[in-house]
Amino acid sequence: MSKENPQFLKLPRAFMIALLFSTAIGAGGGAWLASSQWAANAAPLSVVPQNPQPGFASLVAKVKPAVVQIATVSTPGQTSQDGQDNNAMPQMPDLPPQFGDMFRRYFGQPGNGRMGNGQRAQRALGSGFIIDPDGYIVTNNHVVDGARDVSVTLTDGNKYSAKVVGRDAKTDLALLKISAGKPLPYVAFGNSDNAQEGDWVIAVGNPYGLGGTVTAGIISAHGRNINAGPYDDFMQIDAPINPGNSGGPLFNQSGQVVGIDTAIYSPTGGSVGIGFAIPANVAKSVMTQLREHGQVARGWLGISMQPLTQALAKAVGLPNTDGVVVDTVEGGSPASRAELQQGDVITAFNGKPIKDARDLAMAVANTASGDKASMTVWRNQASHPMTVTIGSEEKKAQVASAAGDGVAPPRPVGMSLQPLTPDMRSQLNIGPSTAGVLVARVTPGSKAEESGIQAGDIIQRVGANKVASPAEVASAIRAAEQQKKEAITLLVNRNGVTSYLGLQLA
Repeated sequence: MSKENPQFLKLPRAFMIALLFSTAIGAGGGAWLASSQWAANAAPLSVVPQNPQPGFASLVAKVKPAVVQIATVSTPGQTSQDGQDNNAMPQMPDLPPQFGDMFRRYFGQPGNGRMGNGQRAQRALGSGFIIDPDGYIVTNNHVVDGARDVSVTLTDGNKYSAKVVGRDAKTDLALLKISAGKPLPYVAFGNSDNAQEGDWVIAVGNPYGLGGTVTAGIISAHGRNINAGPYDDFMQIDAPINPGNSGGPLFNQSGQVVGIDTAIYSPTGGSVGIGFAIPANVAKSVMTQLREHGQVARGWLGISMQPLTQALAKAVGLPNTDGVVVDTVEGGSPASRAELQQGDVITAFNGKPIKDARDLAMAVANTASGDKASMTVWRNQASHPMTVTIGSEEKKAQVASAAGDGVAPPRPVGMSLQPLTPDMRSQLNIGPSTAGVLVARVTPGSKAEESGIQAGDIIQRVGANKVASPAEVASAIRAAEQQKKEAITLLVNRNGVTSYLGLQLA
């Protein structure tokens, strides 16, 4: 048999199979009858589940009509409130040629749609959901920020021009409005505080422009801070979401919205099973304010904070690190009027324990301007109740403007200071003859870090002046800034050795 002719190898085998098949048929009626009887009496090779998994089909059918696709048109180079380019498109992976046209249709390319000034419009897609039959729609702020035209397409194919009612960059939420001339299908917010890790959830949206896509997974974690904004409190989910899912709803098994899909962690540009959703309880109050006022008014206390570390907790006499240390108190602020002091530790706000700075920031932000709030403050080895009248962010801006005489404030120095109390000296093994102010923390990337200052340094002089308190250090640095100095000298004691450092101010 020749090995050089593949057809020659295949033909005899095909012939043999055909011959065997005809022989089996020709073996007589008895063989065929036996085979037929066996097939009639035997069961197919399959398993009948005793308790079939119901799946999510009925849930999807109920909620999907309220999920919409949002299309935006923006001007090239348009930047958002945070300075990011809104026209930056998601990085697309290398795709087979047959998929290229499809993604160009959905996303457009730089240059789709020429404008009157010769520039080309940029187009992008996102997701949203209807929360009121009158046509109010929730989405992410980053979906519509910088857009000059926004349109909404429903699951029935009808398309409407949308008005942006209001946006809130700090929580990345936006409220849109369309006029459909009829009541629209809508969904309701649930209580995201009741959503537990391990609960089933489904995400509905338009990943990569593929409308009406449904994915399922569980809630993986709560309270994630991904440094997206000052009020980060994300749910982590493993339901696959991708670019285009932004602003889409995350449903519990009752069909209530418990989150708004917002971000993914992805080294590849696509879903790797780590997604983040804004909790519904954060969105509820934001949506109410956007609908009523077009913007969000948050409470303002007027302090800067730092974490309560183990060393600081021991130094001030607290048994654990629950609480936040007051770093500075702004003049003319609600905190100043309530006589809050630098070095105080806030351990509770309106009766709720404060574990960290985010807890306090969220609690203050959710308190209306003009409302009185109770605080528990640890000072001088004792707990003290205090009452403060919360201000507003608008008032904060007025105070900052008056203090700066209309000039934008300089970049913060970026170091937190603590007085050298006897307890602190004992903790750090510093003798009574060493005077100065302790650097408790240095912010990464700050002027202080760039100037070589480290946590644990003891500042003994600022310029030509000796310093013995954080207020004296802050006052000397502020005076140098007002004099437009580019830098100021610090005499620093580090591990018993003194040296001068130049603190960059410009």
